[in-house]
Amino acid sequence: MIHKSDSAYKSIGEVARILDLVNSKKGTLNTHTIRFWESEFKQIKPKILSGNRRYYNKETIEILKKVKYLLKEQGMTIKGVKKVLNSNNSLNLDELSNNSISSDNKIIIKLKKISSLIKKIKSLK
Repeated sequence: MIHKSDSAYKSIGEVARILDLVNSKKGTLNTHTIRFWESEFKQIKPKILSGNRRYYNKETIEILKKVKYLLKEQGMTIKGVKKVLNSNNSLNLDELSNNSISSDNKIIIKLKKISSLIKKIKSLK
């Protein structure tokens, strides 16, 4: 198998593989998801060549990774992701995951406190 350099343009199928957009039942690539995201997010601009073949550069693939992460991992809405992408401060994926991890930790700490309070109340009965 020939590997392209990171700077080479990738086909929509290659990008779907990179993003792990695979239909779990059929094992096929979900390229339609990428085309849908193109219609929703103006930042996703593939190079469209003859025969409507789409090719994606490294920057566009990074945007697609952010979109997938925010939609699928963080559970954001399309409207919410648009706000993030349109904001001036461009978050990278490391910043996003670190922010979610720290907020997850805060939630876990609060849940542990609540749990211990409930145990104390039950022991008083």
